[in-house]
Amino acid sequence: MFFTYILHSNKHGGYYIGSTNNLEKRLNDHNQGIVKSTKSGIPWVVKHSEKYNTRPEAQKRELQLKSWKKRKALERLISRNRGSSTAQVGP
Repeated sequence: MFFTYILHSNKHGGYYIGSTNNLEKRLNDHNQGIVKSTKSGIPWVVKHSEKYNTRPEAQKRELQLKSWKKRKALERLISRNRGSSTAQVGP
């Protein structure tokens, strides 16, 4: 199982989009400062995640989300799925 995820920094209010096969470990990596690009935003919280069967599917969705230029588009996605932390995508 693979995930595409959106993190939110409680420190500076920014978002980070990524994909992984282990969401819990990856969030831990972000919050321990192991990921250079997110070190300055610790602590991070998962605001949205989607499950995929394959890595290419998760990476394709990651690129799609990163291509959204407006922050409001991400926030709409997050608010639509607020009731469930992980959206199931695919078969």
